[in-house]
Amino acid sequence: MITKREDIRNIAIIAHVDHGKTTLVDQLLKQSGVFRQNQEVAERVMDSNDIERERGITILSKNTAVYYKDTKINIIDTPGHADFGGEVERVLKMVNGVILVVDAFEGAMPQTKFVLQKALDLDLSVIVCINKIDRPEARPTEVIDEILELLIDLDASDEQLECPFLFASAKSGYAMANLDDEPKDMAPLFEAIINHIPAPEGDPDAGTQILISTIDYNEYVGRIGVGKVDNGKIKVNQDVVMVNAHDDSVNKRVKINKLYEFDGLNKVEVNEAGIGSIVAISGIADIHIGDTICSPENPVAIPFQKISEPTLSMDFMVNDSPLAGQEGKFVTTRHLRDRLFRELNTDVSLRVEEKEGIDGFKVSGRGELHLSVLIENMRREGFEFAVSKAEVLYHYDERGRKLEPMELAYIDVPEEFSGTVIQKLSQRKGELQGMTPINGGYTRLQFSIPSRGLIGFRGEFMTDTKGNGIINTSLEGYEEYKGDIQYRKQGSLIAFESGEAITYGLFNAQERGQLFIGPGEKVYAGMIVGQNPRTEDIEVNVCKTKHLTNTRSSSADDALRLVPPRILSLEQALDYIDTDELLEVTPESLRIRKKILDHTARYRANKK
Repeated sequence: MITKREDIRNIAIIAHVDHGKTTLVDQLLKQSGVFRQNQEVAERVMDSNDIERERGITILSKNTAVYYKDTKINIIDTPGHADFGGEVERVLKMVNGVILVVDAFEGAMPQTKFVLQKALDLDLSVIVCINKIDRPEARPTEVIDEILELLIDLDASDEQLECPFLFASAKSGYAMANLDDEPKDMAPLFEAIINHIPAPEGDPDAGTQILISTIDYNEYVGRIGVGKVDNGKIKVNQDVVMVNAHDDSVNKRVKINKLYEFDGLNKVEVNEAGIGSIVAISGIADIHIGDTICSPENPVAIPFQKISEPTLSMDFMVNDSPLAGQEGKFVTTRHLRDRLFRELNTDVSLRVEEKEGIDGFKVSGRGELHLSVLIENMRREGFEFAVSKAEVLYHYDERGRKLEPMELAYIDVPEEFSGTVIQKLSQRKGELQGMTPINGGYTRLQFSIPSRGLIGFRGEFMTDTKGNGIINTSLEGYEEYKGDIQYRKQGSLIAFESGEAITYGLFNAQERGQLFIGPGEKVYAGMIVGQNPRTEDIEVNVCKTKHLTNTRSSSADDALRLVPPRILSLEQALDYIDTDELLEVTPESLRIRKKILDHTARYRANKK
């Protein structure tokens, strides 16, 4: 018999990037008494990974739980970037409702639309939380209209249209049901969750059924599957069967070794759990996302929505430069293969294929950010390898036409820069679809542009707008190929010989363009040491020393002044490289190089 479990609520917090999801979770944890009065708590406590902390973004969805009065609220904090959309899509299967967080100034953005669409498709209840209402330029009443329009555009049901709106400042720790209420604490949000999010329901007497929606990985216990108990109950030492709705070959009897529930930021061991509980199961070696844990008497798999396909790929190769193996711990194909296939355990949107003919792998992901986070993680773990320029994955329709992924780009720029941005994006096959003035002298441009038109654009965009532009994109679908795009207008300065860069050589080379290296750095023939403002590549000798003569001129000993080199970050280097170049990644260095290092062989290849 289907019953409701009134003492539990399961919710996910969804929003566009930077609208304050993780800060909101911080406040819910603080005000529900998870932390002691005198406990020191880091800001954005849910962003536990180093890269998440440095960049201020959420990459992996996280589970936590708080108590309000007598109800346990399981909360899932999700990422906002389009590149990590796979994380959002699958965790929504565990919840009965979502809190949609919207910035009171920015309003509805591309990713707001994407995550809301996913929630409405699964028929989840929505609470809209308009956050940052204490911003000086906040416009909460206009944002309400934008959200209602968005709900109508996305064909929301009448119930979904009557969702409650709350006004909050996650940073200051309060939420209000009406704009003219006195701000106190988060109680109105807790009340809205209890009253508007349905309690989980299921049949407590049926056989066990749990869909695994997230995988956690821990070096001591291996893989940990996280999912919601849909029917029945689950106990430690219970014999169960693992099946998969989309893969008939998965059918395996396993035993539940350990069972955890979430409490605050911790996992707490429990002996059994009933319907509606979100549990973590350890001890099953080959558990995957989308598997269903069932009782052996009646194994019924729960269907799982397909994760969106990747749109970009890069080649990851063994580093074969003259400086290979000097800085990294893990340098062989075997190391690279093990690490990339291990990443597939936890990242559903990633694809890894072995490449024939080279010691390398084709790694496909949802965007440049998705792949650059993987590269950054690997380099911090001590891996050394080379990557190629990102390429778009094309599809072909039944008539054999070439289709490419298209993005919807929303760009907010100060008015005086809008002309430059429109010109640059038009050259990259972008089509301007709308242009509206917004607060503070900014203009919002809306473009439809091929995904490959945005490769390498962000760095240039930041320079053009003096760091004041904001660009947001979301995948729109596939359209017919729009024609060739010339990526880079400038050539490279290539090192002529191997050795160590010397001030005298660099001084002569800097007249030719902008340098990427300083004195004392190791270089090799074929390595790129700078950018030439003209289109062709030039070879320069940065290891050249000054010949001494027995006559002294009056200015001979003047100090040589070097212009400070432009140090490229990982994203900038991935943006910069061209199709005939590679980026060499080691724990200590990022070096750009030509695929063919030898000058003569490279000249022959270009002539062909």
